[in-house]
Amino acid sequence: MNQVLLNLSTQEAVVIAVVIVALMGIMMIGFGFTPHLALIVVLCVLFAFGKFKGLDFNLLQKHMANGVMGGIGAVYLFFFIGLLVVALMSAGTIPTLMYYGFEIISPNLFYLSAFVLTSIIGIALGSSLTTCATIGVAFIGMTSAFGADPAIVAGAVVSGAFFGDKMSPLSDTGTIASSVVGIDLFTHIKNMMYTTIPAWLLSALIFYVLSSSLHQANLANISQMQKLLLSSHLVHLSAFLPIVVLIGLIVLRVNAIYTIILSILVAIGITYSHSSPSIQDMGNYFFAGFKAPQELGVVADLLSRGGLESMFFSLAIVMLALSLGGLLQALGVLPALLNAMKHLLTKPSRAIAATAFTGLGINILIGEQYLSLLLSGHTFRDLFAKFGLHPKNLSRTLEDAGTVINPLVPWSVCGVFISQVLNVSVLSYLPYAFFCYLCFILTLVFGMTGFTISKIDNK
Repeated sequence: MNQVLLNLSTQEAVVIAVVIVALMGIMMIGFGFTPHLALIVVLCVLFAFGKFKGLDFNLLQKHMANGVMGGIGAVYLFFFIGLLVVALMSAGTIPTLMYYGFEIISPNLFYLSAFVLTSIIGIALGSSLTTCATIGVAFIGMTSAFGADPAIVAGAVVSGAFFGDKMSPLSDTGTIASSVVGIDLFTHIKNMMYTTIPAWLLSALIFYVLSSSLHQANLANISQMQKLLLSSHLVHLSAFLPIVVLIGLIVLRVNAIYTIILSILVAIGITYSHSSPSIQDMGNYFFAGFKAPQELGVVADLLSRGGLESMFFSLAIVMLALSLGGLLQALGVLPALLNAMKHLLTKPSRAIAATAFTGLGINILIGEQYLSLLLSGHTFRDLFAKFGLHPKNLSRTLEDAGTVINPLVPWSVCGVFISQVLNVSVLSYLPYAFFCYLCFILTLVFGMTGFTISKIDNK
């Protein structure tokens, strides 16, 4: 853990925290800057503060590096996830999952079908925004044929997409949440099931009830997408093998990176048993992402993704945010803020609630999903250890109050993107994004009751 270089008063820490939130809010919400630029400006402000306090820059840089080292597992895992997405695309695993996923759409249960299918595609893609921008747009396009309410459809799409974002081993948010607290990715995913599965089932029940008012309609759009998937020659039963290997190794608790490497090797074998891409093409795919033929239309956009390059945006945010966390710890800002709350944080339930509301607050004030995970994780990691709580409780709370809350904030990164691609305002779909706020509610309830909360000595 970083040494604390300054003993700040609560007032100083609050002022610095307010300045940071204000700067990031103005730059990201007001000016539309990327999180990277906002983070760099904040780091510069903290450098100036450190210089004012007489601290050497090299010392500050050392503590920034220590902050990055605290989440270096996420950095490595991001690279392998980018490679895995390409391997699963080229082997036909993700296209095959999509093809058979389309089969579950029911004209009588349109809202439920939208929720279930986006959940499946979300897990396959590991990206909530990609799921919304592809399958989500397709569902919005079918609303008039079903006489459906676009706001409810958008709520179902967002709910399913963020279920996938939480539970997919390909998800960057899952990687960040597990790495920032220092646990294995699959341990994190398994523990999230305690809040995620009940939230998913309750959401499914609600969408089932809401679907009862809809009439039958043709599914020509979905049928066309299935035909395009078939014409890609990427849909075949052997494509399920890499997923079987991936799930099997997860069950056996094999290290996440070893699991991904072995799954990639199996996927490459499947690729070359069904097609013969050149070594140069595969190398380009692994760096720049899989490229599907443009004649596949919307399906080409769906399948063209992955690669090392696709991870650079997220990696840069992670490294800058980890640096910020290390600097805030070293300058005494985080310790001072926690010290001010000490009289309130007297038991595990309050620690969990404080983490949840901190994640919620960062999402609302800054609108950035990654920062809600990274800053909350750094702030409360030591407190959870003090109460003897297993760090997987913290990573689960981070996702329940960080990952799934971002699309509910109108000025957030996810909220702005989703409202634009679906052409449905955040405030319109917010009441129907049941899964997102059910996760938040359940994590608070479980924290208060102690249900599913594990101690450090529990496996």
